[in-house]
Amino acid sequence: MPDPEPSFFIGSIPIMGELLLAPMDGITDAPYRAMIRRLGSAISTSEFINTLEIKYREKMMLRKLKFEPFERPFSAQLLDNDPIRMAEAARIIFDRLQPDIFDINLGCPDSGVVGRGAGSALMKDPLKISQMIRLVVGAVPVPVTAKIRLGWANESQNYLEIAHIVQEEGAKAIAIHGRTRKLGYTGTARWEPIAEVKQALHIPVIGNGDVHLVADISRLKVLTNCDGVMIGRAAISNPWIFSYRDREDVSPAEVRNLMEQQLREMIALDGLAGLRRFRKFVKAYITPYQVDKEVIHALLTCNDPEIFLSMVNDLFTRI
Repeated sequence: MPDPEPSFFIGSIPIMGELLLAPMDGITDAPYRAMIRRLGSAISTSEFINTLEIKYREKMMLRKLKFEPFERPFSAQLLDNDPIRMAEAARIIFDRLQPDIFDINLGCPDSGVVGRGAGSALMKDPLKISQMIRLVVGAVPVPVTAKIRLGWANESQNYLEIAHIVQEEGAKAIAIHGRTRKLGYTGTARWEPIAEVKQALHIPVIGNGDVHLVADISRLKVLTNCDGVMIGRAAISNPWIFSYRDREDVSPAEVRNLMEQQLREMIALDGLAGLRRFRKFVKAYITPYQVDKEVIHALLTCNDPEIFLSMVNDLFTRI
């Protein structure tokens, strides 16, 4: 059989697939990214790296940037409100880890992030975005991408202006979440603006927002003609969507096996802290089943990995 064709290119890097896992702070850690990559995501992108961590929290930065060779192309996402500091951070990270891509976070709506003028707060400052993209592109020898929202609020949707800036300053792809910062994750994502951007630019455009089911993937692509589809929150409860499977098509045995694999990898990375961090996934994995609140509470308060796995096994024998 002939080798598969790339779905699109980011600069000179072939992207072998149309589905990409969205970076999510506190969720898309190294074990989760590797797991999703094995299920079909075409790129692994780190949680955002607050560039202040490079100087003051180096251990945390390296933990967030850990990746396996099979995950290439690997993208390091940067977050800051200072273009010069971001470019310096990109240079340092490239020298140490050689990621294939750098992604600039212009979309995070978290109040702590926008409070310091970073993430989607930058959508209010096109000139700073222009400088940020230009400096990072000049700092590293690999492609730079950006992830944006529609704008700060409904009355200030400047996604086309920002998208043109991103392209003109040398970025090689752009991802767009179909909500404003003000909406956060409420309401319904608008896909029509993604289509506008795709029509206006010549770099790849990746659509994001409200992709919950396999059918949504094709609907988004047909409506927008986007090059790739980025999936975030829906992947927490259904990582199998990257294998084009809805959650209802996944057997309880597969869910149980994946939970054990993910937990063991998180513990290998972080010790018992890995179990505490795994709790945020537990409820998402078992929500499709009618599990008693007492059982959920016991799982979410368990501090022993083997007892936890025993409880999970007992739970799935009754499903």
